[in-house]
Amino acid sequence: MEDVVGWLKQNANLKVIDEPLDVELEIPHIAYIEVKKADSRPLLFTHPINKAKGITYDIPVLMNIFASREVTEKIFGRHPDEVAEGIDGLLKLKPPKGWRAKLAMLPRLFSLKNVFPKRLKFRGECQEVIIPKGEVDLDTLPILKTWSEDGGPFITMGQVYTQSLDGGMQNLGMYRLQQYDKHRLGMHWQIHKDASHFFDQYQQAGKKMPVTVAIGGDPLYIWCGQAPMPHGMFEMLLYGFVRNQNAELVKSITNDIHIPRDVDIVIEGFVDPELSEIEGPFGDHTGYYTLREPFPVMEVETITMKKKPVFQATVVGKPPLEDKYMGWATERIFLPMLKPMAPDLIDYNMPENGVFHNLILAKMKTLYKGHAQQFMHAFWGVGQMSFVKHAIFVGEKAPELEDFEALTEHILNRLDRSKILITQGIVDQLDHASPKQLIGGKLGIDATGEEVEEGVTSPLSDEVLLSKMQAIDSSILELKQYFVSSKNPLCVITVNKTKPIFSDIEKIAHLEAYIKVLIIVDKANNDIDNHYMLIWRVVNNIDAQRDILLAPFIIVDATNKGEIDGYDREWPGDTLCDEDVLKGLKEKGLIDIDEAFIKKFGLLSFN
Repeated sequence: MEDVVGWLKQNANLKVIDEPLDVELEIPHIAYIEVKKADSRPLLFTHPINKAKGITYDIPVLMNIFASREVTEKIFGRHPDEVAEGIDGLLKLKPPKGWRAKLAMLPRLFSLKNVFPKRLKFRGECQEVIIPKGEVDLDTLPILKTWSEDGGPFITMGQVYTQSLDGGMQNLGMYRLQQYDKHRLGMHWQIHKDASHFFDQYQQAGKKMPVTVAIGGDPLYIWCGQAPMPHGMFEMLLYGFVRNQNAELVKSITNDIHIPRDVDIVIEGFVDPELSEIEGPFGDHTGYYTLREPFPVMEVETITMKKKPVFQATVVGKPPLEDKYMGWATERIFLPMLKPMAPDLIDYNMPENGVFHNLILAKMKTLYKGHAQQFMHAFWGVGQMSFVKHAIFVGEKAPELEDFEALTEHILNRLDRSKILITQGIVDQLDHASPKQLIGGKLGIDATGEEVEEGVTSPLSDEVLLSKMQAIDSSILELKQYFVSSKNPLCVITVNKTKPIFSDIEKIAHLEAYIKVLIIVDKANNDIDNHYMLIWRVVNNIDAQRDILLAPFIIVDATNKGEIDGYDREWPGDTLCDEDVLKGLKEKGLIDIDEAFIKKFGLLSFN
């Protein structure tokens, strides 16, 4: 992996684009579309420009490194399940009994020496070029602006290295960084993250906090940065375990933080705990914009780089994206770490259109009543799993968790309102649906039992049921039923909302014979036939405590919320492509998409 571009050419069918393209919208739009294809490829843009600033960059932009499961597996050097097996073996390691057992354990113990990072005494390739503070200019880097409403350009694949006040702990995180000007970056570390906890230490001590941001190098560095490691454990230990090779670190030029020797670009600086600046908006991995909020500011002290660096970046927005494959690896590798607190867990899956933390599907061996509810509380109480909003548990005889069609029918046949748990807990700082930031509703569904006996007693066609509903409420525009042969069919309707959804819900109570689960979405920007994006919309848009009723049947209000709902936060907009940019790229032959593709992935707004 010393030459990532060369490796991607040989192993991942890297696509090289030599056309001069703008870092504002054009390059990100191409990458956004590419990774949604079934045969997506990594992309290298050799001639990035900035039309607005009149800049031609001499640093190429590398995107979609984790382009598919196949490429991701090659980056790891083996299937993530094999990495998980190694972790599982370590967790189950017991003291050997007898000299034979001790000898047998030696190879495993010997390999662990490669886990710990090595701190080198000399400078690394990433420090071949050193730009002093007086000459620092972030405009020399091809930092991307992905979405039209973004607050500016953002570094999206930055490896953010920080350390505790006493220097005893070091952390690697993946946080976005907004470029404010030539020498300042916004530090979007969220309140629950380790870097934010370190920041609190410096703030209480009244000291500036050193930060080093690395870009490029081995793609595994950035994966480690988003991995949910236990608090206090340096993520580069995970790198050493996966690679079976020590990460080689060098000291930053202006602070004591160590970073990998072979990254491409290094940005060093300090965060003054007394200063903050509005950061955002930013089209985030939820598929929505995160709104403007004050965050700490990094003052850049120096930039170092290789003689011929490559700028790595990613695009976030509506699924599926590169994080689909990074998340798949994370899901597989961290399964053994979940099992100690949930020993009867068999497997779990976090679908990318559930935005990972918004939906988890889990298979378990049930041993007693309430076992699934016990697991719900366990998940919501541990590490980054505590951000999960909606958890659905099935028994060991359920279909495979990635067989979504069969699994959904299995769940609907076991959906029992008495086994639905709605509670409250912490939610991701990016979550927009909860009435208050950082805390909101949680939904748990226990579908581990036998099939329920009662189903829809009088099934109706979509047309007949729609007419009955429209006779009650003219704001209902469309209706489609899914899984009509199951005990709990899903009935999805679109509305043109003019009042709170639940304000007169009793008017449809008499339709109980025809409906078991009613899901309500806005007409605007929702395709009632596109179940992939409907799942994305629903799990993003609901707060379980506010938006789910269990009587007269299950009703889910997944509409956008606003003043008429008593929602006093600002509701964010979808991440949408720029129509003119798409048209221009299509005319140049750089993208090949049709209206069906655009609608399938919600690239543009529609009614």
